[in-house]
This record gives sequence, C-alpha cells and structure tokens, in this order.
Amino acid sequence: MNTFNELSTDEQKEFLKFPVYVSMLAANADGTTDDAEKNTAIAFDHTKTYTSNILLAGFYQKADQAFRANWKQLDAALPKGQAERKTALSAKMGKLETLLKKFDADYQAAMHKSMQAVKDHVSRAHYNILDDFLFPVPIKGINA
Repeated sequence: MNTFNELSTDEQKEFLKFPVYVSMLAANADGTTDDAEKNTAIAFDHTKTYTSNILLAGFYQKADQAFRANWKQLDAALPKGQAERKTALSAKMGKLETLLKKFDADYQAAMHKSMQAVKDHVSRAHYNILDDFLFPVPIKGINA
C-alpha cells in the first residue's frame, strides 16, 4: 500500500490527526498551549497543502479540512497536565507510526520529514526575527 486513499475510512480519520498530534506535542513542550502556537499550527498545516512533497498532497488537502475540528476535539479529550498530555500524545503517535508502516519507504520518509517541519515550525511560534537583530549573540533567557 502506498497512498493515503488506500487506507480504510477509520484509518484515514486517525491518520489525518498526525499533524495535530505533532503540533500539540511541540506546543506542549513548555507545559501550555496558547493561541499563538495553535494559530501557527493551523496556518502551517494550510501551507502544507501547496508546499508539501507531492506524495503527501492528497493527505494534506484532507488534513487541512479537518485540522481545526481535530485540534478542538483532541484538546478537549487529552489530559491537561504537561507530562500526562505528552504521554497520551506519544502513545497516539506510536499508533500512527504503526499505520505509517503500511506505506512504501518513500512515503514514510516524506511524512517523517514533513512532520519534523511541523514540529520545528510550531516550536518556534513565539520566535521573532527581530530578536536576531536586537540580540545577535545568544543570551540565555532572551533568545537562547
């Protein structure tokens, strides 16, 4: 199996949560998920509909349509504590990794690279490029 459309309907619904899980895990790193992180995740997921690897195009078109609803549903269902949420998200992502094994190696590699980009982007939700100009040398607590 090598395309998203070949998954069962239930598998597709679960797989569409992949960028949400990754985004939430990245946002949860500081113990809270705020609107900046959520909005960054939503906007970045949307850009993936036209900037992702061609292998992931169909996936991201559907993921974009479901992203907000999936975020809202998962945010309400997941535990609120940082450690508990991380554990729950990691378990969900483990199941998605098992599902990802149904795809060929090229699709798996493209998805892993894409999810790493999602994580990196959401992790930097509070980053401001002006910080590099104001503080060109890393200063712990300010820009490092």
